[in-house]
Amino acid sequence: MTTKTKIPFFNGMTTKTKIPFFNGMTDKNTNYNMIKPKIVKKIVVKKEEKKKSDKPVSEKNKRTYNLIKGMHDILPKEEKYWKKIFHTAEGLAEYFQFGRLDTPILEEAGLYVRSLGRGTDVVDKEMYVFEDRDGTKVCMRPEGTAAAARAYIMHGLWNNPQPVKMWYWGPMFRHDRPQAGRYRQFYQLSYETIGSPDPIADAELIIVAYNFFQDLNIPVEVRINSIGTTEDRQRYKTELINYYRSKRSYLCEDCRQRISKNSMRLLDCKAEQCQPIKEEAPQIIDWLSEASKNHLMKVLEYLDELSIPYVLTPTLVRGLDYYTHTVFEFYATGLTTETAQSALGGGGRYDLLVEELGGKPAPAAGLSLGIERIVSTIKAFNEQNKTTWSGPTVDIFFAQLGDRAKSRVLKLLNELRRGGLKVAFNLYKSSLKSQMELANNYKVPYTLILGQKEVQEGSVIIRDMESGVQEIVDQKKIEAVIKKKLHKD
Repeated sequence: MTTKTKIPFFNGMTTKTKIPFFNGMTDKNTNYNMIKPKIVKKIVVKKEEKKKSDKPVSEKNKRTYNLIKGMHDILPKEEKYWKKIFHTAEGLAEYFQFGRLDTPILEEAGLYVRSLGRGTDVVDKEMYVFEDRDGTKVCMRPEGTAAAARAYIMHGLWNNPQPVKMWYWGPMFRHDRPQAGRYRQFYQLSYETIGSPDPIADAELIIVAYNFFQDLNIPVEVRINSIGTTEDRQRYKTELINYYRSKRSYLCEDCRQRISKNSMRLLDCKAEQCQPIKEEAPQIIDWLSEASKNHLMKVLEYLDELSIPYVLTPTLVRGLDYYTHTVFEFYATGLTTETAQSALGGGGRYDLLVEELGGKPAPAAGLSLGIERIVSTIKAFNEQNKTTWSGPTVDIFFAQLGDRAKSRVLKLLNELRRGGLKVAFNLYKSSLKSQMELANNYKVPYTLILGQKEVQEGSVIIRDMESGVQEIVDQKKIEAVIKKKLHKD
């Protein structure tokens, strides 16, 4: 190298150029011992400073983050429950001709104040309300029925053939007291029928929900009641309030407030001290008009025809202002845990809601089911009956050995997916033994094995998992051969 050769590392400097780091040394004095002592000192100081800056943050200063109270994660191990529940709901919606509706999580707060009513726990205590940047008061939806009615009005769905049947699935938000199966962000599945006063709409919703639980192997009973019309309830409330005022000293604090704020919720109290009082309370069925009684009896006749088990429950009310006539809830039967004490969902008629929100009169009915509680119930049944829920079923397992095999497997997996075959695999395990154990766990009838030799030959091994017999086939014929073995051709 001549003295004019460029040293690339120093970005074009020649060897006669002074290298600042070595304080003026050229290529002729490259003995590091000749560096001036004070320069060495500077270098040492710099290294010490760098070392100090690279020192890990102390454990005291590290912060870990947890969930906000009342929220929860849905982990991959829970997917088998959620996926099964969703597909069951989707299949029933398609069969019974409910169209999919999706509404925003944020709505104007006034929508829920007007529909649910002041004095309800949801409006007074539980809604997440805040002011948007433009000054509008908005809330995170606490339930979906009011939003469905708003969409019905806003998009002129009354012009469509009636009734309009819609279903939706998504998160709702209530600042509720967290407890088993109840969170501040929770998922609901709902079906709504808007535009018909016929009792058959009530019965149809109940059979949809009943089929839903049957498909999930959850035995349930329906608890049903009628809260009549607004006029029926007004007459009944007078009697109910007088009765509860006479028992005021025996009531819990919440019920004392409900007497004047939301008297119908007195019948929904779960406090132990209030149960004897509730059992002796006047029953609304004695205050129903003939039209309201006839509506309820017609719904019960449909349930008898459908052989759906139900219990007429005079104390059953729904805590929201918009309900009229039929109200119902679903409870698991044959379960010995506390989960059985909580309703898995419920619904009823809300004939006045659409008109109350500014639309044309449109009698309606709906139901909502709590997904977290349903998942908990499934787990409780599995534990009680010593059963398990398996994950999604697959047709075959694909094992591989070596980097070249991994690359080829990805290509073949994509082709098999297009052919409609469900294939399990794990590209991160290199041991054939561990992959075969996975194949056994999936209980597949056949496993494909691809190694370096098979990559070179363009073949693949098909192993019969029951007999252990193996055969070699051309990679181009995998789909056809597997479909024939699985009788899918």
